[in-house]
Amino acid sequence: MSPNLTVDARLSPSDGERLGAEIAEICGYIHAATCHLLDLLRTFDAERYWEELGFPSCAHWLNFACGFGLHSARERLRVAHALGGLPKIRTEFAAGRLSYSKVRAMTRVADAENEDFLLMVAKHGTAHHVEKLVSKYSRAEKLQNPDYTENLHRNRELTYYYDDDGCLVVKARLPAEQGELVVKALEMAMEDTPDVRPKGTWPAGTSGDDTVEREPVAARRADALTEVAETYLNNSKNSGSTADRYQVVIHVGPHSDISAGAAPGRDSHLENGPHVPAGTSRRIGCDCSRTIIHEDEKGEPLSIGRRSRSIPPAIRRALQARDGGCRFPGCTHTKFVDGHHIRHWADGGETSLDNLVLLCRHHHRLVHEGGFDCRCSKSGEIWFEDRRNQRLRDHPPMNSISPEDSLAWMYREFDKAFITHESCAAKWHAGEQMDYEHAVWLMLASRDAGVT
Repeated sequence: MSPNLTVDARLSPSDGERLGAEIAEICGYIHAATCHLLDLLRTFDAERYWEELGFPSCAHWLNFACGFGLHSARERLRVAHALGGLPKIRTEFAAGRLSYSKVRAMTRVADAENEDFLLMVAKHGTAHHVEKLVSKYSRAEKLQNPDYTENLHRNRELTYYYDDDGCLVVKARLPAEQGELVVKALEMAMEDTPDVRPKGTWPAGTSGDDTVEREPVAARRADALTEVAETYLNNSKNSGSTADRYQVVIHVGPHSDISAGAAPGRDSHLENGPHVPAGTSRRIGCDCSRTIIHEDEKGEPLSIGRRSRSIPPAIRRALQARDGGCRFPGCTHTKFVDGHHIRHWADGGETSLDNLVLLCRHHHRLVHEGGFDCRCSKSGEIWFEDRRNQRLRDHPPMNSISPEDSLAWMYREFDKAFITHESCAAKWHAGEQMDYEHAVWLMLASRDAGVT
């Protein structure tokens, strides 16, 4: 092989390099298009156009119309509004030279004093560098805040959800003094829970002798948390609380008759929770008050009948089981919902399942006072109409756009942006280290200079 051929082969890009360049160039166009999208969202939200469609917020409209999750929608709106006050970052974003990930991180802390510095880091560093710098700066700024202790108390939280296995996952963030109380309570409860169990009832690998195995500490903490909850609920001062407030509701399928002692079906499940084994529902049914809601083959609660204008607890539970939350299109609220008479009581409407629907407070007000209406057919279909008496979801569909048309639009829209495969590439080179402490110090100094 001649030297010239060797040089030509070395200089010719490989298939991987050509494909990578195409991907990077398209990403540049996507970044520019994302900036354009956020500009439109900022106007759409500022003008409150989503109110005309009956949504409680722009995030709920994005969730319904654009497929964004609520958290993602709120984050995009935050970034969109922040960009309105950061012209330099927006200019680079609109030119495809900044990614949404970098912009999202910078807008958490960016202002007129540190915008140039953050842009310099974003152009030369990766998204990881920007996110890490913003995280370290946010923490340093928080520690310097004289109201830091008060903010810790204000930002306390506890969240929980059911995972795919049906187990409850609890996550808490508490100030140190509250956290210490919780830890002490768990430690006291752990003293009353056994730390060993019979051999063979726990997975292999745990310590123990031939007859018993030692319980993992994490498992004992879980048992201790349950013990703390039971102790509180059994406290005498709480014994007179309203039953429905603390009632555990289990729905039993149409082929089961737990009231007659038969085994519940496989579709037994907690209200607003996962399915439970038949043994679990039988155990809970041994010593508890029960409310039986009979359901048909489709899982629909059967009607209970008309009694009064106010909704009795039994009908309320059946209504909750049927609707699960607000029925207004696009609404995701499942708590703090009201029972609404589709045909108003004053007009002869009955307090029955066929004439009731769950609505959140926002949409309940819209239906009564905002010009919207709720209707129901004889077959039980429920729908809503807007202020123009047009049925929601019956609007003419927008023309679909193919991927080819989307790319062609981006090339035309941003033709003068001169976007290439290097537009959004970091200028950082492998092996270089970023001095985060020095960068944070510079940002704090610029902040203090701006304040003074």
